Amino acid sequence: MNLAFWVEKWGRAAPDRPAISLGGATYSTYRQWAARSRALAGNLRDLCRPEDRVAIAMTNRPEFLEALFAIWHAGLVAVPMNAKLHSDEFGYIIGHAGASLILASPDRAGDVAPHGRTITTDSAEWRRLLQGEGTDIAPRRPDDLAWLFYTSGTTGRPKGAMLTHGIMMAQTLAYFAEIEPVGAGDCVLHTAPMSHGSGCYGLPFVAMGANTVIPESASFDPQEIAALLALHGNVSFFAAPTMVSRLINHAGFAAADHRGLRTIIYGGAPMHLETLLRAMDLLGPKFAQIYGQGEAPMTITGLSKALHADRARPRWREIMGSVGLPRVNVEVRVGDAEDRDLPVGDIGDVLVRGEIVMKGYWRDPAASAETLRGGWLHTGDMGAFDEEGFLTLKDRSKDLIISGGSNIYPREVEEVLLRHPGVLEVSVIGRPHPDWGEEVVACVVARPQHSVSAAELDALCLSAIARFKRPRGYVFLEALPKNNYGKVLKTELRKLQGRAGEKPQ
Repeated sequence: MNLAFWVEKWGRAAPDRPAISLGGATYSTYRQWAARSRALAGNLRDLCRPEDRVAIAMTNRPEFLEALFAIWHAGLVAVPMNAKLHSDEFGYIIGHAGASLILASPDRAGDVAPHGRTITTDSAEWRRLLQGEGTDIAPRRPDDLAWLFYTSGTTGRPKGAMLTHGIMMAQTLAYFAEIEPVGAGDCVLHTAPMSHGSGCYGLPFVAMGANTVIPESASFDPQEIAALLALHGNVSFFAAPTMVSRLINHAGFAAADHRGLRTIIYGGAPMHLETLLRAMDLLGPKFAQIYGQGEAPMTITGLSKALHADRARPRWREIMGSVGLPRVNVEVRVGDAEDRDLPVGDIGDVLVRGEIVMKGYWRDPAASAETLRGGWLHTGDMGAFDEEGFLTLKDRSKDLIISGGSNIYPREVEEVLLRHPGVLEVSVIGRPHPDWGEEVVACVVARPQHSVSAAELDALCLSAIARFKRPRGYVFLEALPKNNYGKVLKTELRKLQGRAGEKPQ
């Protein structure tokens, strides 16, 4: 089944229902969206061959959704790209995907035009694409490609995870099964790039004929988010943990009326427990966690709103530090270096199998074979199951610190450092040591108008974790370097490790 059927369906069944809102105003109803999708798809077919790849280089805007669903309507493959990429990065993805056409917002046209035929959304050519009677939806099988999801590429070149119509349908249905139902009166707000996680999280709302809301700023603005919650009501949105931290530390958002908030779905990186507890104290149990990745979109494990709300549950704090239980349509294992199952409590590689796992990496058979060896997706994450079946992630395997033969998981140290009232953000890395192999370094961002010393942090660590795990140096920064999706760039932090002062003795 073609995912574009959702727009066509609601264009007939609920034609006057708001489909896309820009800020507080309705940009299009489902009737209007369906008509534009049909016209755009028909004209795209004249420009492209069947199953061609069409790249999208747009900031968050209504035209992104129009382009995405029209590409599917036409039987083509979408290649959404993060709008914050450099021109050379755009060029690599466009070339690697073999995209025959690029649809771009005006602010990104100059960066992508050198790399292929480009049509911008403010051009006469774009307006011509929206004219005509259009075409019927191209039939698609579950195994047909829908989305080439290019990884964030924090190390090396990004790889294109091949996601099919069946995979995207499976992750949508899993949302309804275990996160929450969606109805006509609900809204999804895109505060993160629609080219990646936020776009995936928006699909269940289109499937049910709900409203998609795009901020006029096309960015993450806590004050604007607060205003949109009040305007629309029943609002859900995806937020990376760093975004949740920004929200609750923004005075205007913290003081606003939050009754219009339905759910914040968080994921994409570890959520530190102290940040989550502060967020729940402010907003209530309106949180759900989903652990997934581009290779298994939205669907590895989940931590439901009900579990967040059940503070009387035994081991509640420990469960809040996990990423939840395996989702209904996947198998999840923790394996050793030979992919043998590890017992409860032992830390190993997180392996996933199920209908939501990618077909492989586009034009990269070697990486596909390695990542999908034995029929299991090797996520690159390290974790452990507890006796109740909750999975707790420790770190990416490449971020593990081995000091004197002992494994040190950065997240464990970060959780302790965040208990200091003056610490806003922290990221822990390893640096080479001539005797121990590696030693721990903490990169710390202090809260405004707060003073934090290495001695205070060292005392805090000594009171909570083993001596060998505590940082041997600290780097105090104004901000942590992050990629376009809000993930901390530990590769950049490692370049700063020489600035780390020695730990007080």
